[in-house]
Amino acid sequence: MLSTRILSAAVLIPLIAVTAWLGGWWFAGLVALFAALAVTEFYQLTRRLDPQPSAVIGTSLTVALVFAARFASSRVAPALFVITLGLLMVKYVVRQDYERFLGDWAATLAGSAYVGGMLSFYVLLRDLPQGLAWVAAAVVTTWVGDTAAYLVGTSLGRRPFFPRVSPRKTLEGAIGGIAAGTATGAAIAIYFLHVAWLPAVALGLLTALAGTFGDLAESLLKRQAGVKDSGNLIPGHGGALDRVDSLLFAAVVVYYFAIWAVGVH
Repeated sequence: MLSTRILSAAVLIPLIAVTAWLGGWWFAGLVALFAALAVTEFYQLTRRLDPQPSAVIGTSLTVALVFAARFASSRVAPALFVITLGLLMVKYVVRQDYERFLGDWAATLAGSAYVGGMLSFYVLLRDLPQGLAWVAAAVVTTWVGDTAAYLVGTSLGRRPFFPRVSPRKTLEGAIGGIAAGTATGAAIAIYFLHVAWLPAVALGLLTALAGTFGDLAESLLKRQAGVKDSGNLIPGHGGALDRVDSLLFAAVVVYYFAIWAVGVH
């Protein structure tokens, strides 16, 4: 299992690193691809719970939200979301489909906001000054935290951590992951972004906590749907949504930290 995870990571990490280095539409395209795969799995999970989201519309909106982040100053993304919200409502009104309306409508929009909306923050991060380092602060911190949580949890884990949501997670693993993530995020902030040590530690801690919460949030959905993984796209890692779940909230936290705490514009 561990060897499969390492092999998958060996393929994915260079791909992500190269496109992140290139930035622009290359990076936005890769983020959009992962967003489309992840939201497709989200809709598959929600169908197990009865709502039947409009997958084509929702996936299109998800991809559009990611690309719209390249035009952040023109506020394209909010317009896209509101227009799609209204058009979906028109669809159900015309069909007079009141029996399924609320669940299907809400599931469609929730998937786009959860996956596309949050992943679009990676595009926003990359387009900031020193954008590559800000992306690394979110991605590397989260990955190191995830890896440390897995290794510490499997070797030393004894006490459960949110067992009703994710039975296999342990408190020891969570502490190890948060500690490793905090140190990694702080190091990136200090040495590459030239942030003072106190806010750098705060950034590392907040990012590590966001990654932990993102993992638990997706586990909540999988637990309700009665599945272990969101899919089997990535050997050793499950589905695309399983791979990006920890990254979703981390991107939002790092972006607003850069804007509000560091004053990046």
